[in-house]
Amino acid sequence: MIISVKEVKNFLISVFIPLAIGYTSSFLSRLLAGESTTTYYSQLIKPGFAPPSFVFPLVWTILFILMGISVYIIMKNGYEKPKVRDAMFYYWLQLGLVFLWSILFFGLDLRFTALIDLIILIIVVVMMILKFIKIDKKAAYLNIPYLIWLLYALFLNYFIWVINK
Repeated sequence: MIISVKEVKNFLISVFIPLAIGYTSSFLSRLLAGESTTTYYSQLIKPGFAPPSFVFPLVWTILFILMGISVYIIMKNGYEKPKVRDAMFYYWLQLGLVFLWSILFFGLDLRFTALIDLIILIIVVVMMILKFIKIDKKAAYLNIPYLIWLLYALFLNYFIWVINK
């Protein structure tokens, strides 16, 4: 099977966009907080199930790559199709919400607002996965680790908010 240069370019762009959004959000959070997210996180009182700070960039990088691969698969089905455009709406919406979360939590120290953002994000990701399933099951399944991580993050965010009030 021969893969065209255009397909490779589309694939790389699909993977690059969520990575760029994630890293831009982290960068803006650092600027707003005046310290790195690792430093901020280390200063919080955390529940026993909280992972060490080095875990977050590794997990998020993997999740953003999986997200990019899944959207590449969806987009291969043709953006002109209404169901693809509909699925992409939820994709872009969840990217906006995940971008906002880090800024709210770390950059602005608004942990409760970040919690609300995370609840909405989880709902949107579930809807996105359901839209993706109708187009390509593999693309949808690639987002299951993301959903699991978000559910874990929800509990972590909640307990950090409660403990650090």
